[in-house]
Amino acid sequence: MSPRISRRRAFAAAAAAGLGLPAAAHAAPAPAAALRGGRFENLRVATYNASLNRATEGKLLEDLKSGEDEQIRAVAEVIQINNPDILLLNEFDHDEDGAGIELLRRNYLEVGQHGRTPVFYPYAYSGPVNTGVDSGLDLDGDGTVGGAGDAWGFGEFPGQYGMVVLSRHPILTDQVRTFQKLLWTDMPSNLLPTEFYGEEAAAELRLSSKSHWDVPVQVGSTTVHVLAAHPTPPSFDGPEKRNQRRNNDEIRLWADYLTPGAQSRWITDDAGTRGGLAAREQFVVLGDYNSDPADGDSWPGAIDQLLTHPRVRDTKPRSEGAVEAAKDQAGANADHETDAQYDTADFADTPGPGNLRVDYVLPSKTLQVVSSAVYWPAKGAPGSELTGEEPFPTSDHRLVRVDLQVRA
Repeated sequence: MSPRISRRRAFAAAAAAGLGLPAAAHAAPAPAAALRGGRFENLRVATYNASLNRATEGKLLEDLKSGEDEQIRAVAEVIQINNPDILLLNEFDHDEDGAGIELLRRNYLEVGQHGRTPVFYPYAYSGPVNTGVDSGLDLDGDGTVGGAGDAWGFGEFPGQYGMVVLSRHPILTDQVRTFQKLLWTDMPSNLLPTEFYGEEAAAELRLSSKSHWDVPVQVGSTTVHVLAAHPTPPSFDGPEKRNQRRNNDEIRLWADYLTPGAQSRWITDDAGTRGGLAAREQFVVLGDYNSDPADGDSWPGAIDQLLTHPRVRDTKPRSEGAVEAAKDQAGANADHETDAQYDTADFADTPGPGNLRVDYVLPSKTLQVVSSAVYWPAKGAPGSELTGEEPFPTSDHRLVRVDLQVRA
């Protein structure tokens, strides 16, 4: 299975290349201090676990073909409202020929939803993921081989819960690095519970539950590395805490990748190239990392490996809707340490972990930040019908965005 890269529509391509077309309406004006150092371009980067996964293989393609699926239409409207220039979609079922991406664009994103302005993404990247790919091993310890629990990443079929990067700016195809097949045992001082899996299975188990991608995007004269991932939820396991441990080490992979020298030397991509991201490179870490800084089931300090990394800036996106939801739903939310304004996901409260901050857009400190937000409108505010409460019209996660300025 090969990654899918696509480029389409002359108008959108011209816009992505900056050929004299007007800037996006959402962009904030460049501060005078930034302009003195040269011309800068506004860049909105977003992540969205849109729950575009389906229970059976091929079902998402059917829903995308119709152009009438209400959930996908609502997801598309959220994207149109927020209008990101680079967007990571988590939980988008992967198909080998990329038909799903084309259908999403043509039938939903490029069609104005409820009067919204269509959005065009001439560039896209998607690749195979570990979810649903049979390992041939008894990974869940139930005494049998086969099924979702024995896949390299939990899934009913190959590609379930996949992901895709959409961009208005050119993706540097020949420089993309993927880490789908990186072994967990390759990580020094890992948290792998070998005693649970057994020596044979532990030696073959892949670290990434889906995949980790370094997708370089050319924005003007600047290359921005989109570091995309979706670590496994740190739950649904037993006293061995295998999912907590894996979630922690999946997050740690990027923390090590961003640390040049000995700490990243162990990392080898799927093409056999070793090492991490050079210190001079600019990046944005994107995705649903299934880890809150203080609440939920995460391994202690898991997401702090990124939030406190010396190269990473945490802009702390927030929303009014998250505060309102935590207050109204109460339950586990009442005892949370993380301020509710930073929550990005509306999870069950009794029983359950409550609402958590698990979705992140974390730019490098070398990038200039203009603003950030979580798209979670308060009840009655425009757009609140697109987030809502369970059963959600879109997803139990919210879109998170950060506005940046990069040298054009």
